[in-house]
Amino acid sequence: MKKHQVIVIHGGDNFETYEEYIQFLKDFPVDLDRLRTKGWKDTLQDRLGNDFEVLQPEMPNSFNARYSEWKIWFDKHVPLLEPEVVLVGHSLGGIFLAKYLAENDFQKKIAGTFLVAAPFDDKNADYSLMDFVLPNSLSKFGKQGGKIFLYHSKDDDGVPFVDLDKYKKAIPSAKTIIFTDRGHFRQPEFPELVADIKALFNS
Repeated sequence: MKKHQVIVIHGGDNFETYEEYIQFLKDFPVDLDRLRTKGWKDTLQDRLGNDFEVLQPEMPNSFNARYSEWKIWFDKHVPLLEPEVVLVGHSLGGIFLAKYLAENDFQKKIAGTFLVAAPFDDKNADYSLMDFVLPNSLSKFGKQGGKIFLYHSKDDDGVPFVDLDKYKKAIPSAKTIIFTDRGHFRQPEFPELVADIKALFNS
């Protein structure tokens, strides 16, 4: 029996100028405990079990990401995917998937797409998304994204909670899951995501 593929696109940062990027590197605090701690992306394979294969492509230059570069890299992975693939995008990875699926014809059937704390735009934020800009319509994403899930926490310190409402208006068919205490989902386990992925194939 073939395993269900789950593709996880991680988050990242981007800056308007190279100088801002360099300053970010200089100011970023290095925490050894954070390096030792596994997050939910690391434990997802174990929690989903042997019926699933979790793949995490390393997207180009996540500290100063550009959509054009991520698209080139993701394009190379798409032919390797199986039908009924599951797509998961966290933070910048979420808006990447939304933009990609809204602007491109995806050649494989998607079982479900999960956006976790995904920014919609940068109007209510203190950051710039550069070329990670969504098109005026997400209808193509809604049609080919399979069952779409939107996860966001009210206390998110990375992406404004109002962005969730923007996604809900753009994709009315999406299922919304609201948390109050998950922040930007920097957590070791994600049981709700595990359950929802498994449910895609148990109905």
